[in-house]
Amino acid sequence: MSLPSNFEDLILEAEALQLYKNLIIQLNKDLLYANIDLEFDQETLPTSLKLIFQDTVFNLINSKFSDYLNLLYIVDVSEAKIRSLDGSDILKLSEEVTFIILQREWQKVWYKSKYS
Repeated sequence: MSLPSNFEDLILEAEALQLYKNLIIQLNKDLLYANIDLEFDQETLPTSLKLIFQDTVFNLINSKFSDYLNLLYIVDVSEAKIRSLDGSDILKLSEEVTFIILQREWQKVWYKSKYS
């Protein structure tokens, strides 16, 4: 499996394989496990998903850092990927982390669809 390199490619691939709703379900499940008060409707548009989730990640980084770390742990994001990011601009960081989380969630959904 080759991972999508940007948000648009990820959404196009998810919709082409009719797995976009599964992506939202997986994200909601991990947000619940991480005790993050956010749940997306299965009909949420991709642009809304990205903006709302990025805003949430931004707020977690700024004011609830331990919850942010817990989310990364629950989603199972590679520590090396996070460490490689430039943290000098928190807005840009939150955008990159949002994509990395969605990329990992997509990986889970794709594997589950392919092998179950």
